[in-house]
Amino acid sequence: MVADAAIRTAFERQADACETLGSPFNARLCRLAADRLDGTAEIAALVSGWPPERAVADALALRFCAALHALKRQGYRPLVDCYPPHRVSDDTLWQGAEQAMAEKADFIAARMQSAPQTNEVRRSAALFPAFALIAERFGGMPLVLSEIGASAGLNLMWDCYGYRFDNALYQPHNGDAPFVIAPDWKGPLPPQAEIAVSERAGCDLNPLEADSAYDCERLLSYVWPDQADRLERTEKALALARQNRLHIDRADAVDWLAHRLAARHDGKVHVIYHTIAWQYLPNDAQKQGLQLIAEAGARADRQAPLCHLAMEADDAGPGAGLSLTIWPTGETHSVGRADFHGRWVDWRGLPSVQ
Repeated sequence: MVADAAIRTAFERQADACETLGSPFNARLCRLAADRLDGTAEIAALVSGWPPERAVADALALRFCAALHALKRQGYRPLVDCYPPHRVSDDTLWQGAEQAMAEKADFIAARMQSAPQTNEVRRSAALFPAFALIAERFGGMPLVLSEIGASAGLNLMWDCYGYRFDNALYQPHNGDAPFVIAPDWKGPLPPQAEIAVSERAGCDLNPLEADSAYDCERLLSYVWPDQADRLERTEKALALARQNRLHIDRADAVDWLAHRLAARHDGKVHVIYHTIAWQYLPNDAQKQGLQLIAEAGARADRQAPLCHLAMEADDAGPGAGLSLTIWPTGETHSVGRADFHGRWVDWRGLPSVQ
């Protein structure tokens, strides 16, 4: 059993989250780790020595699970034999994990130093309605996109995917979507607005490049092993990113924001956005980032508007809150809520356009 109660609780909480989000396999692995990961071996020591107050915010359990999934995807036989689609006992699964921790400790420890980069494409189903509202609000002005914590940038291409909300289909202009995302939808439908993206940029402390086989495998390791549909959708989105030669800047979020917000974009709407990324910024960086955005908002006008769109965890639940701030008015709206993996969207929209 993990000795520190806070770290053990972090694994148990993650198990509950995985169960809720449709991954019984990852839930089982997290619970096994909470119950059986102990001793002085390198990975057990790494986990037990993690700052307890950071275990949840750092997604420690997901770092551990992703490192093992990466080994399985590389063909490491003790894990291949007990990972989906195979069905094995808890003892057999944990024996495979223990063998990996003994034989591949250096690999697992190195992988656990980096924060998870889920880059869940279905989150675009929560972003698209907000961008449609922004486009309608500003008469179809082209959008300048700036995504914080973009990972491989798959949610920078939200306008390239298809969506089905209830019986309404939204397709990209060229009609050539690699897939259609169809979340469980509740609320008014977003407008069928004319959307044009003139520029897209993103930053990440550890960006992953779609044209790198190594980076693609790293990203796929963060997708939960028993969710084949997510793996397939992520692979298709990576192929599209390669086709579009998408590049993500390696940069600190605050420094990058200061640079992106310094430029004025006349005749365009600049949208700063992020999905389940803000929590990974230190508290001081969060405050600095919000101040930079607010200062830029104070400079915005009808010729160069600014928006801040966030899909982030909060205390309200269920799922993540969707908030949208629009300048030059400075109004902030809670436009809905969404499942962390985009399986459902509870949409409210803006009062002025409902």
